[in-house]
Amino acid sequence: MRRALVLGGGGVTGIAWELGMLAGLAEHEVDLSSADVVISTSAGAVVGAQLACGLDLRQRYEAQLVPVAGETAPQGVAKALLKLAWASVRAGTDAQAFRERMGRMALKAKTPSEEERLRTVAEWLGGATEWPTRELLITAVDAASGEFAMFDAASGADLVRAVAASCSSPGVRPPITIGERRYTDGGIRSPLNLDLAKGCSHVVALAPVTRAGGPVETVEQQRSKLGAAQVVVITPDEVTRKAFRTGLLDPSRRAPAARAGHAQAAAVADLARSVWQSPL
Repeated sequence: MRRALVLGGGGVTGIAWELGMLAGLAEHEVDLSSADVVISTSAGAVVGAQLACGLDLRQRYEAQLVPVAGETAPQGVAKALLKLAWASVRAGTDAQAFRERMGRMALKAKTPSEEERLRTVAEWLGGATEWPTRELLITAVDAASGEFAMFDAASGADLVRAVAASCSSPGVRPPITIGERRYTDGGIRSPLNLDLAKGCSHVVALAPVTRAGGPVETVEQQRSKLGAAQVVVITPDEVTRKAFRTGLLDPSRRAPAARAGHAQAAAVADLARSVWQSPL
């Protein structure tokens, strides 16, 4: 039996919702931190690194409820969304072409520096700077080639850089240098990358976002690749969607999103438990 926790992308509000959900589920005796493998994408990479490194989930949840001094929403979000839509049109059904276009956009965009972004992500990680002993997979996309990449403890990548690359929203955040390549958001390939859990028998996924622009596989398509595995995908309820309303990258919505995830945990605990704690 091999259990996977899959954490998807969703901006700063997605981070908050996932941490609220994880803390809430733990309070209902569904401890997803016991996963054999944590598969994380974009916002989920931040949460996955915290969880796999053993940080206290309740403390990380409570940290989402406190405003960060001087933190504001990033510039250029609307423009980036328009470019994403155009890249979707130009790429048609070609997922590789879409990733290449998004990578080029990321490389050309005027954004804060890599150094500034790395400092922010390191602060988000709350001291988790070394790869954990538990298996942690972090997704990204090569900004120059559009090729999908996955980092783990054996990859040689610095943990903070791997997380920063995975949540490097194209056109808004800078691509991150790892080795001789630059990488951008793993969510370009899929907002959840659920199919990477293939081979696991029990899978619980937290998906702040289930659809993304461009010719990417749907959650349903990826779920079909997991065969006979027991799988549950938890998505935001109506309260959470309202908390997300001004944008996934708006830090002013962090606390409402965290509280919404924490409250929603009570409604989904039995479902998550039925998969996580069931026999083969």
